[in-house]
Amino acid sequence: MLDAMAKKIGFLSFGHWAPSPHSQTRSASDALLQSIDLAVAAEELGADGAYFRVHHFARQLASPFPLLAAVGARTRRIEIGTAVIDMRYENPLYMAEDAGAADLIAGGRLQLGISRGSPEQVIDGWRYFGYQPAEGESDADMARRHAEVFLDVIRGEGFAQPNPTPMFSNPPGLLRLEPHSPGLRERIWWGAGSNATAAWAGRLGMHLQTSTLKWDESGEPLHLQQAEQIRVFREAWKAAGHAGEPRVSVSRSVFPLVDERDHAYFGRERSDTDKIGYIDAGTRAVFGRSYAAEPDALVEQLAQDEAIAAADTLLLTVPNQLGVEYCAHVIEAVLEHVAPALGWR
Repeated sequence: MLDAMAKKIGFLSFGHWAPSPHSQTRSASDALLQSIDLAVAAEELGADGAYFRVHHFARQLASPFPLLAAVGARTRRIEIGTAVIDMRYENPLYMAEDAGAADLIAGGRLQLGISRGSPEQVIDGWRYFGYQPAEGESDADMARRHAEVFLDVIRGEGFAQPNPTPMFSNPPGLLRLEPHSPGLRERIWWGAGSNATAAWAGRLGMHLQTSTLKWDESGEPLHLQQAEQIRVFREAWKAAGHAGEPRVSVSRSVFPLVDERDHAYFGRERSDTDKIGYIDAGTRAVFGRSYAAEPDALVEQLAQDEAIAAADTLLLTVPNQLGVEYCAHVIEAVLEHVAPALGWR
């Protein structure tokens, strides 16, 4: 068994909706309002984080900041974040204003995960948002460029020349974007699909999010590849001279089988294994298994996951279309039946 480490435990929701009689989340309104309700329920259960995935052109959560602000207004303690915002689609200055406002509403609890993103529902969807890579740039390069601008402007330093005859009086010197939220720059995470981008994130002083999939760089199981990715990230952070300790989150699908509903929904996934697939024509990826078992067996399985052991934060991917009550049940079952036995609590 690997050494135990106390962990923050949160949930990650993709916010799917479908107009299906089998779905408890049948519209965009359902997805948004239920996301708020689940964050409130998770806080009441003692969970540490409410995180949301961002996908464009899909029946899933998209523009994150209204949701983050609403969750911030309804909760008091829980961390609120994304995993991840696709920076290919973002105007980094406008995003900085939105992020600053949402963080102030939440009292400084935002933990924003950003990244290049993954293949979307449409071809080169970022072009419809008005963005295009510069000459010689890839879309991934463009995302990292947007990210670096965003990181720069949320520091809160003035950079814009003030109008000598403004509508409203200005403070002296160059102007910054408002509203500015102090400390937000220290709460930005990068969702890395490879060891190289994890190291890049570490050099820039971002925290690391690693998901349920990763570029297949060694042929090893996902958890071993992610453990190596985490090691590379921490070395890069340290070599860059950043103060403090970087944070790392790992996402996993974990379902303790404690009642009849759990067995009906996830009992067939007991023997699930990692899978190999392709994110695009040239990128082979390893997709992580789901963990579903009775609590004692689940504890034994999770104790062998080296990436979870190396991380300080675990994000539980929740099946949001099964409804708020059931997703809260899954979170509670992990907190009650699994986390204490593993030394996470």
